[in-house]
This record gives sequence, structure tokens and C-alpha cells, in this order.
Amino acid sequence: MPDLEANPPTYIPNNHHHDSKPRVSDNDDEESHAHASKHTSAFKKLGILDRFLAVWIFLAMAIGIILGNFVPSTGPALQRGKFVGVSIPIAVGLLVMMYPILCKVRYETLHRTFRAKKLWIQVAFSVVMNWIVAPFFMLGLSWAFLPDEKGLREGLIIVGIARCIAMVLIWTGLAGGDGEYCAILVAINSVLQMVLFAPMAIFFIQVISDGDISGLQYSLVAKSVGVFLGIPLGAAMVTRFGLRGLAGEKWYQEKFLKWISPLSLIGLLFTILILFASQGRHVVHQIVSVVRVAAPLIVYFAVIFLATLLVTRRLGFGYELSCTQSFTAASNNFELAIAVAIAVFGVDSDQALAATVGPLVEVPVLLGLVYVVKWFSKRHDW
Repeated sequence: MPDLEANPPTYIPNNHHHDSKPRVSDNDDEESHAHASKHTSAFKKLGILDRFLAVWIFLAMAIGIILGNFVPSTGPALQRGKFVGVSIPIAVGLLVMMYPILCKVRYETLHRTFRAKKLWIQVAFSVVMNWIVAPFFMLGLSWAFLPDEKGLREGLIIVGIARCIAMVLIWTGLAGGDGEYCAILVAINSVLQMVLFAPMAIFFIQVISDGDISGLQYSLVAKSVGVFLGIPLGAAMVTRFGLRGLAGEKWYQEKFLKWISPLSLIGLLFTILILFASQGRHVVHQIVSVVRVAAPLIVYFAVIFLATLLVTRRLGFGYELSCTQSFTAASNNFELAIAVAIAVFGVDSDQALAATVGPLVEVPVLLGLVYVVKWFSKRHDW
């Protein structure tokens, strides 16, 4: 997560200068330092964990697949306990992953942020990408790649309309995007998800695709959003306001945040390991279906991300905001997609399989896009 105190986005007033103008460095050294720190990874201080992040993620995937296939009891054991339609270990991993990132958001200054006109322009663009462009693009891909597989096609459609509220915070932080702005988009997407997910699912699957999703309930969507955003967000706000009041701003920023930051990466690795362990056997035994679902997913993630990045760059959003917009548009709420697919179609359905393949493809592809966008920014001095 970039240092917003030292390098605030243009729409967020600085804590020490209560106007909307960005600060200008006094000398070339400060400008060079700001430029160098702009693309700093959220986990820079973790050293070896950050430098070899790709290794740890692929290692977690490999261990998960090995456990799922060579220890047959692993998958059923992990799926035994459910929390809002998702296995309890995955739910724990997601909550642990999100909490430290949300603790860094400056809630005390957000009221000034929401008064900025530029913020609402950014939000409007994000809403269009997340709720019009991305879902319809996934709908088109599902028909193009899976015209003969009704169940897999419907699973992909569900993934496309489930907008991300969890892992996008990780990818944005790793790429050096704007963490506070990402949190705002996550909150807005969460509200829209509770309102729009069910009617869009009915329209896309029953009306356009001639399927049946009549078993979908608003309560399931609301519970998923309430748990996977509400719990870590509420805990983070209580932590931030409570500890800053008791121990002071300096201790909170320099000690506490540094201490809890590794939990995000640990939660991510734990979630990935559990995902692949619980679904590894299922995936390997249906490898043909998995490959057929993976192909449109790879196209979806890459095209939506790169298109959003190029458009926002052309519009002059700046690296941090463009990066945040791109990851938000390309990411999906796999926990909601899996929960809905299982609740409506059953745990052994093709729809559930397609929803499960979603995060298995999203994790390596979006990790790769983290490195792509950082390479692109350095190459073009952005």
C-alpha cells in the first residue's frame, strides 16, 4: 500500500494541508524518493516473503493439490464445516487476509475524500466497468467457449456478476495501487452486490440463457457480503479508532501496522492452500472440464485488466488509481460465486465446478498481472 501521508492522491486532502492540491516536492531528491516509493509493494518490509511471493503462492498451490489427491480425506474434511456457504477454513483465511489492509485505511479523513468531485468520476467509471462491461464480457465468453456445456456456462456467468470484495485488496497493495481508494470501491461494490447480484443472475441465466436459478435468495448474497466485508471492516475500524486513541498515531502507524502487515500475506497463502487442497481431487478428475472453463477465465482476466489499465492511463487517472481500477474490474468474488452455485445447483454440479475453478485460475493470473503492471510502469516511466 503506498504511503498516502507522503504521496496523497489528488482527490484526498493532505492531513497537514487542508486543501485539495497535491504537494510539490521542494527538491529533486524528494521527487526522486516519491517516484521510487510510488510503486513500492505493500509487503516491502517483509523482505524474503515479498521478494519470493510468486514462489510461495505456487508452492501453496502445489501442496494443496498434492494433499487433495494423495490424502483423499483432506477435501471432505475441509468442506465439512460451512460458514455462509463457504468452508470455515477458507472463511477464516479471507478474514485474516483482509483485516490488516483495512486497518490502514484512514477512515477519519474519508469525509473529506467524498466531497471531491474527482472521486465520484472515478466511482462512476468503476461502476460501469464492474457492473456493465465485465459481466457482459463474461457472458459473451461463456457462450463463445462453452456453447455445449450449459452447467459450466452458468457457473462462469455467476463468477462474472460476483464482483470482488476480498483479494482485490491484496493485488492492489502488491502492485502499489491506492489502498484507500480500493477500500472505497470495495464498499460501494458490496452495496451494489446486495442489490444487483440476484436480479442480474436471473436476467443473465433465466432470461438470456434460458436456464433456471429460481432457488437464488437475496439473503444468501447479503450474508456473504456482510460476513466477508462487514466483519473485517468493522474490526478494522474499531481497532484503528481504539488504538490510535489509546496509544497514539505514531505507535499505531509505525509499530502496530508493521506488526500485523504479514497477516495479509499469511492469510492469502493459507486461503490458496485450503482452496487447492479442498478442490484438488475434484479438479484433477475432471481435468477436461477444468481446462475448458480456465480458457475463457484467462481471457477474461487479461482483457478486462489490460483494457481498463490502458483506458484509465489514457484518461490521465495516474498509476495508483489506474492500477486500482484495473484490479477491481478484473477480480471476482469467488466466495459468493461458490456459495451461490452450491446452494442453487448442488455441490457436485457443473456450476459449482466452474465457480470453483474461478479462484484457481484468478490467483496465478492476477499475480502475473501484478508483475506486468509494475514492469509496464517502469518501462514507460509512469
